[in-house]
Amino acid sequence: MDYLEYKGYKGSVEYSKADNCLFGSVLGMSKDGISYEGNTLEELEQDFKDGIEDYIATCKAHGIEPRKPYSGKLMLRLTPVLHSKVASYAAQNGTTINAFINKVLENAIQSQKTL
Repeated sequence: MDYLEYKGYKGSVEYSKADNCLFGSVLGMSKDGISYEGNTLEELEQDFKDGIEDYIATCKAHGIEPRKPYSGKLMLRLTPVLHSKVASYAAQNGTTINAFINKVLENAIQSQKTL
C-alpha cells in the first residue's frame, strides 16, 4: 500500500465505491483527525496538502505546536520478569534496552517483508 506524504505527515489512500471517490486520513493523528477526499488522485493529494497546511496554520494561530504523527517515543509495558531478561540480555551484549528493542522490532519487520 502506498501513502501520501507531505511535510513529514503520511496519509492513507482509500476508495469509496458507494460515493465513487477517493478519501483518506493522516496516519497517527487520531486526536486531531485530519481527513481529505477527491475524485482524482490529484484532487486527493491537493486536499491532503491543504489539510496539513490548514492544521499547521490553525495550530500557529492558537500558539500550539503542531503534533507530529509519530514522535519516536513509545511507552512499552513488560512484565517484570521479561523486563529483567531484556535488561540482562542487552547488558551482556553491550547495548542498551532501547537499542536491543529497536533491533528486535527491525528484524521482525524485515522478516515480514520476505513472507
